[in-house]
Amino acid sequence: MAVENFLLRQQLAVLTRPTRNRPRLRRCDKAFWVLARLVWRHWTQHLVVVQPATLIHWHRQGWKRFWRWKSLPRLGRPRLSAKVRELIAVMARDNPLWGNERIRGELLTLGITVSRRSIQRYRQRGPAHPPSQTWRTFLANHAQAIWAADLCTVQTLTFPTLYVLVVIAHGRRELVHLHVTAHPTAAWVWRQLIEATAWGRRPRFLLRDRDAVYGGDFAKRVAALGIGTLFAPVRAPRANAIAERVIGALRRECLDHLLVLNEPHLRSRLTEFVLYYNHDRPHRTLRLEPPRPASRSPTGPIKVRRVLGGLHYVYERDA
Repeated sequence: MAVENFLLRQQLAVLTRPTRNRPRLRRCDKAFWVLARLVWRHWTQHLVVVQPATLIHWHRQGWKRFWRWKSLPRLGRPRLSAKVRELIAVMARDNPLWGNERIRGELLTLGITVSRRSIQRYRQRGPAHPPSQTWRTFLANHAQAIWAADLCTVQTLTFPTLYVLVVIAHGRRELVHLHVTAHPTAAWVWRQLIEATAWGRRPRFLLRDRDAVYGGDFAKRVAALGIGTLFAPVRAPRANAIAERVIGALRRECLDHLLVLNEPHLRSRLTEFVLYYNHDRPHRTLRLEPPRPASRSPTGPIKVRRVLGGLHYVYERDA
């Protein structure tokens, strides 16, 4: 009785569905009655919505579809692994100017053989025209030609003020020049620039603020050396962010932990810090490499070198 009630309720649910025309049976309804036909031998006595012949026709249709799927050919090339498909998508995304053959060539250099058609299938298609390069790429292509200059002040033990001129290269974040004076003048700044650009090493552009210490004709004299001047806007330290960040690191990692006695004392400490900054201090922008990475031995005992009297330590292998 419970089975009869269950079968009749299922048909009642079909008939009470809101439809414009006659009731339509869904795939789940057809599967229900095909299963009921297999497990209940008196199914014909309780079927009211359709004829028993229709149910048998549904069962034959399902049987044909099952064997059609079972008999499908399993030929063709094997699917690429998930790692290779992901690598193709990454190459296409990072290099929008590359075509399918260019990606295929790069894969061949890695020892991965993929057809052009497979690359065309698995790469993520973008717009018809390649997109513009990112700002990071644009700035990285011009960083090698830009230097930045800035001045900072340091208070000594007896409270006289010393001035430090910092010149840094944008490409490798290298401290190109650093000097100290108690009386900054336009002539002194110009002499420091000449020393920084000795031996034919000079940038294409020099980024600086509008400090009056540079003098009124500094830009013209720099232009005579073939160097263009980029002025930072007034009260916009972020426009010269790299120089400001280096000065911040100079204070946090050196000056804030010292009592500066006089100009020679400050000059000697800054000279040691510049060597540490350029050759040993890891830089996050450079993938934790120093601006001037040196070839080091991968084996051998580890030795420790003190910097600034033990304020920092450098660990390296003794070749």
